[in-house]
Amino acid sequence: MHRNKAQATTVLLTALAPASWGTTYVVTTRLLPPGHPLFAGLMRALPAGLLALAITRVLPRGKWWWKTAVLGMLNIGAMPLLFVAAERLPGGVAATLGAAQPLLVAGLGLTVLHDRPTARRLAWSVLGVLGVGLVVLGPQARLDAVGVLAGLGHTTTMAGGVVLTKRWGRPAGVGPLTLAGWQLTVGGLLLLPLTLAVEGLPQRIDAGAAGGYLWLGSMGGLIAYALWFRGIGRLPVAASAPLVLLSPLVATVIGIAQGELLSLPQALGFALALTALVAAQLGPAARKNTATKEKTSDDAAHDDRRARGHRDGRRQGGRRGEPARAPGAGVVPEAGE
Repeated sequence: MHRNKAQATTVLLTALAPASWGTTYVVTTRLLPPGHPLFAGLMRALPAGLLALAITRVLPRGKWWWKTAVLGMLNIGAMPLLFVAAERLPGGVAATLGAAQPLLVAGLGLTVLHDRPTARRLAWSVLGVLGVGLVVLGPQARLDAVGVLAGLGHTTTMAGGVVLTKRWGRPAGVGPLTLAGWQLTVGGLLLLPLTLAVEGLPQRIDAGAAGGYLWLGSMGGLIAYALWFRGIGRLPVAASAPLVLLSPLVATVIGIAQGELLSLPQALGFALALTALVAAQLGPAARKNTATKEKTSDDAAHDDRRARGHRDGRRQGGRRGEPARAPGAGVVPEAGE
């Protein structure tokens, strides 16, 4: 029961990340100055990353410099593509492109994690995308080629970031806030020269835009990514990836709050998407890994030491029934030892 409660808490906390990302579309279209997707990505990443570094005061070491660069580029550096999609497409259409992420994660997981997706997992992922499509797509939906490509590009890079974050875990003694700070800073530093060279700064940032940037950098940036990386480490990929379906569903709920009405097919699609999301948490893959704990570099090193100790113990012991020999007993040293 305790494990189930801990699992449910992890799922709920992780779900806050894609739920907050579902507000990106309304914030972008209603509050931010148009035509500045690079600046929006920069403001979402760099201030939050520097704040996290100031709080944690921990920098990457060794191989984690290049790993952080790769993850920062995938998870954060491609963020302006999301704002391009949000500007050029209706919020629901842009969010639907992101709903394809579970399918991409399943494909990449097979290659990188050697995690063969089950038919059940693929079926719920497809049904989830179809459900979201019923909610947000219709005859009035505008499909802009640049916006569609940008949305798919962001979805692909995020899927790669999810899989590699799961594969690499976190270095010993590093928490999710630190990992989020590293990646946000790297992504922000990548965007800084690009923003200044291509886009420049908005001519005017009013109070609404300032509030929008603050929201995107705090709840949609540092807090969301810290919760997201924590959840990726603790949950099976089959359970964490479908949570991105919350993003378009939240965007839809915001639309309803603004006076939009759902038709019968849209209502059915909403129910189907929610069912797929919940089923991913209750499926066999999720239950099998309920007790899975996040594996850091310390855990891997500990497992290696235990395995070596077990092998050494078997070598030191003789045949069954014989006492264990002292290390080196009965061994003829080689020349030079």
